Amino acid sequence: MHDTTVRVRRRARRAGDAIDRVGEDGLFVLRALVSTVRAVRSYRTETLRVLAEISFGTGVLAAVGGSVAVLGFLTMFAGATVAVQGFDSLGSIGVDALTGFLAAYVNVRVVAPVTAGVGLAATVGAGTTAALGAMRISEEIDALEVMAIRSLPYLVGTRIVAGLIAVVPLYALSLSTSFLASRVATVVVLGQSSGVYDHYFSTFLVPSDVLWSFLQVIVIGLAVMAIHTLYGYRATGGPAGVGIATGRAVRLSLVTVVLVTLSLSLALYGATRSIHLAA
Repeated sequence: MHDTTVRVRRRARRAGDAIDRVGEDGLFVLRALVSTVRAVRSYRTETLRVLAEISFGTGVLAAVGGSVAVLGFLTMFAGATVAVQGFDSLGSIGVDALTGFLAAYVNVRVVAPVTAGVGLAATVGAGTTAALGAMRISEEIDALEVMAIRSLPYLVGTRIVAGLIAVVPLYALSLSTSFLASRVATVVVLGQSSGVYDHYFSTFLVPSDVLWSFLQVIVIGLAVMAIHTLYGYRATGGPAGVGIATGRAVRLSLVTVVLVTLSLSLALYGATRSIHLAA
């Protein structure tokens, strides 16, 4: 009986600690979002520096184009995969001409946003966590506080603002790359007529879907930056702790990307039918 009571109390304590952590994390995210206002007003130069670092990378990553190249290649291969799989699957039932429809429909609503979100988490997010974590364990963040510089808006707010600014052109490039890759794979590689592909692609490409897709990626970018700044700002345990924090942040952000995509898809398209196919 005593052992059972001890186990129950231990589990209750763990549940309480978990709830406390969730509350603390939520409060940090709220404070970080509020700090973006001060970051825009007082730290514009730092925001621009972080924006350039996010977009084009630093060091070895800059040699391959940074996030621009990574997102471009990811969405290019994803768009080509959609075309190849769509052409094969639709061809098995004799409607391979609708590959253009599939490229316009699936790329915009699911493939391009999710792929861009994964790319953001793997490049921008992981780099942010590592940079902030290195500053935390080397006591650079404490040094900023000693110099009367608010570390939250200077380090976290600037990175969130820079991430939101960078995500729009990065996603525009990614979406264009996925469209181009789908067309090249279908027309050049698989041999479908360019007129047939362009007809179905332009017919079923809904402009409102493209706008909602950009909104979806902005929400994903905000979530990714909030998660990675949180883990980087609170990193502990030396270099090994920074690595653990980066891994946990990437893991959580990948789950969040899929969750945001599912939630917004249900909200935007769950009760509507913008595409009607009939014989």
